[in-house]
Amino acid sequence: MSKTASNVLTLAADLSAAGTDYCVVTVVRTANATSAKAGAKALVTGDGKLHGFVGGGCVQGAVRRTALEALTLGKPQLIRVRPKEEVVEQLDTDGVELHASSCPSGGTVDLFVEPMRQAMQVVICGASPVAATLIGLARTMGYRVTVAALTADHESLPGAARYLEGFDLTEAGLRACDAVVVATQGKRDREALAAALATPAFYVGMVGSRRKIDKLKEQLSGKGLGPSQLTRLHGPAGLDIAAIEPEEIALSILGEIVAARRNATRGSEPDTQSLT
Repeated sequence: MSKTASNVLTLAADLSAAGTDYCVVTVVRTANATSAKAGAKALVTGDGKLHGFVGGGCVQGAVRRTALEALTLGKPQLIRVRPKEEVVEQLDTDGVELHASSCPSGGTVDLFVEPMRQAMQVVICGASPVAATLIGLARTMGYRVTVAALTADHESLPGAARYLEGFDLTEAGLRACDAVVVATQGKRDREALAAALATPAFYVGMVGSRRKIDKLKEQLSGKGLGPSQLTRLHGPAGLDIAAIEPEEIALSILGEIVAARRNATRGSEPDTQSLT
């Protein structure tokens, strides 16, 4: 193994351990004269920096652009970089996305760009029976679980990866591919809901009756939250499976999160491909 390849693998391990998103780029095929050969690898981090070697400048621009797009969408991509005079369509005859190269060598390179992203984070607000049940179910799904609750309630909510004191969610570092469930059920509901709706999470759900949730939304509409934020709320949270028990309600909520996540991948919203 070359020193460059060894460094790439070491960096990948370090980034994974730190919970940092990145893309693995692999040269899978070359034709004619190319500086990189099949099997060469590099990493592209979220700041657009390329670590490793998969080709010269004519390849690197296409790799960076594709990697950043793959990180946003959470979907792997196969691209082909070939001489610009041979690129007349966006896709090649076999369906591979084409990128034009001005390199005088005239070589063609196929590269597989694979996003390696953190597992989706689910922030659970509150210490209700539904909140407690959600922790275990979300962990079983492979999600990173953060609990936001009053400090005195933390002991009754075992199993989360991280605990926040109260309902200030800024420290959670929520992304557009994460989810928040408000399961306070009568304990500082409005504060927790306002904090959840202020995050970029793709899913915000609240446990409670429709009448109660409508009342809370009405109160929050005069507290700086606009219609676009309020309409994001899934309330009452969960798919309609006639759930009654806390375990059933928690199951219905996770089902709704999965449905929202998968439906988003059919449009333009980000997916959440896990590192694991």
